[in-house]
Amino acid sequence: MEHLLYLVHRIPYPPNKGDKIRSYHLLKYLSTRYHVHLGTFIDDPDDWQYVDTVKALCASSHFAALNPRAARIKSLTGLLNGRPLSLDYYRDQGLGAWVKSTLSQHPVERILVFSSAMAQYAMQAEKTRRVIDFVDIDSDKWRQYAENKAWPMSWVYSRESRELLRYEREVAATFHASLFVSQAEADLFRKLAPEVANKVGHFCNGVDTDYFSPDRHYPNPYADNTRAIVFTGAMDYWPNVDAVEWFAREMLPSILLAHPEAVFYIVGARPTPQVAALAQLPSVKVTGAVPDIRPYVAHASVAVAPLRIARGIQNKVLEAMAMAKTTVVSPDALEGIAAEPGRDLLLAKSAEEFTSVVNNVLSSSQQELGTAARARVITGYGWESHLNNVQQLLNGPGAGAQYHSTEVQ
Repeated sequence: MEHLLYLVHRIPYPPNKGDKIRSYHLLKYLSTRYHVHLGTFIDDPDDWQYVDTVKALCASSHFAALNPRAARIKSLTGLLNGRPLSLDYYRDQGLGAWVKSTLSQHPVERILVFSSAMAQYAMQAEKTRRVIDFVDIDSDKWRQYAENKAWPMSWVYSRESRELLRYEREVAATFHASLFVSQAEADLFRKLAPEVANKVGHFCNGVDTDYFSPDRHYPNPYADNTRAIVFTGAMDYWPNVDAVEWFAREMLPSILLAHPEAVFYIVGARPTPQVAALAQLPSVKVTGAVPDIRPYVAHASVAVAPLRIARGIQNKVLEAMAMAKTTVVSPDALEGIAAEPGRDLLLAKSAEEFTSVVNNVLSSSQQELGTAARARVITGYGWESHLNNVQQLLNGPGAGAQYHSTEVQ
């Protein structure tokens, strides 16, 4: 087998944890086809327990410890040197030395980079075929942050958006192919970087429909007679923070007037103080990290994704659909997902619509929505077919239309 260098910004494990799902399935797929040399960061002390499991999939590996607080301070040097702050956040001499050593000691024919900030470690490998999975357009995410924050953070985020887009375009021009998580995301990047349009493609996230199955037995985490409204996700991620605050403060009070038995459960690790404070509101529960999110989804009356800021595909939506759960989403949460509102899930465009739709779900079963949702995920979101496109790009010339992942329309 050929040798491949795989660079990821966070350890790609566990396999069903939010932002690691895609990177893990890529690693698992690549490990059966290449001698994989993995370079990655660990920014959560709990993740060190997974090192041996990940090592078993690799020919060699390097795990760099990253302290988020120290990294944020270090990233401020980007304000002085004209670089995106994200690059200095993930800048590590030890990882850089390991990449250089790996490229000199092994016949690495392919490099796959996961996320824009990791491209800095492969920019000098000009003779090696390089593919980057941007996943989302991070620069546009920072633009959205800037629009929703007050000065001075609005200035910092706006600057990061400009500098990171410049860097993303540089990377895309240098690499052989660039991938995103959805056609909508790829199309937007083509508009932002028209000079590389012919090298831009996408492959969708998949779902392990056996793992996220409604047919398994899950213990009920809710109190008797509770009508649970569930939101899942990493709760130190600002779009998620904004989403649950919006729902808890602007929608839930009206829902409770019609359904006093309803409780809004915020299920996810690392809740910020802003999220933790929501637990002081009536009928709001903040769980923090849980061993398994599936019981919370399985026994909920409805899953919600009221995101106002989003990029790419929301795994939380696909997972709820896979578990045949009636799911209510905002337009931003639906973007990139091939699902039909009214048949596979429910769409709400404002706080008033969200309130009305959730009230209707709590008043009626609507089981047919969950059945259609699971069928849609089974049909259109298998990992193997999507990952085959990555294999083609690692061997082929570019990311033109022929490499676009097939999506159910």
